[in-house]
Amino acid sequence: MVQGEWVQLAQKGDREALVHLLRELEGPVYRTACYMMGNQHDAMDVAQEALLRIYRNLPGFRYEARVETWAQRIAVRTAIDYLRKRKRTVPLKEEVDADRCRLGNSVERTGISFDVQEAIHRLPEPQRTAVILRYLHDFTYEEIAETMEIPLNTVKSHLFRARKKLQSWLADYQEGGVLP
Repeated sequence: MVQGEWVQLAQKGDREALVHLLRELEGPVYRTACYMMGNQHDAMDVAQEALLRIYRNLPGFRYEARVETWAQRIAVRTAIDYLRKRKRTVPLKEEVDADRCRLGNSVERTGISFDVQEAIHRLPEPQRTAVILRYLHDFTYEEIAETMEIPLNTVKSHLFRARKKLQSWLADYQEGGVLP
């Protein structure tokens, strides 16, 4: 069954469709929360709140965007709200289990993945969000613009600046992730 059909059934009150849809969205929402928050404890809280908001707002979903885009918009807003309420910055040295953030990815984790994650957390919030949506979720520039509710050229600018910063911060790595 196509995801749009699951959404329609869930909107009509089909509990099985709702559970299926929320399970499909759970991994990507948690992954976004994990990268936005910088630690698993806060990420779990944010992901839970985002999924609750998705559930509550599902009857109003109007198919103006893909459900994944809509769900990521909610996840990003929830993370930003959480950070603003706490009035704190994301810690740089917090231990984050990359395996849990990626939920099921079997690629071997090395020290470089933690350094890349730390570098992503150092980015300003809009750049970090754009990078997460583009490179973690493979969103198009248009989907990122829609999710972040910003103009397309601003997305391009955020990604350009973020790539330059990441390239500069991670320039010491040689091929294979070994520091010189």
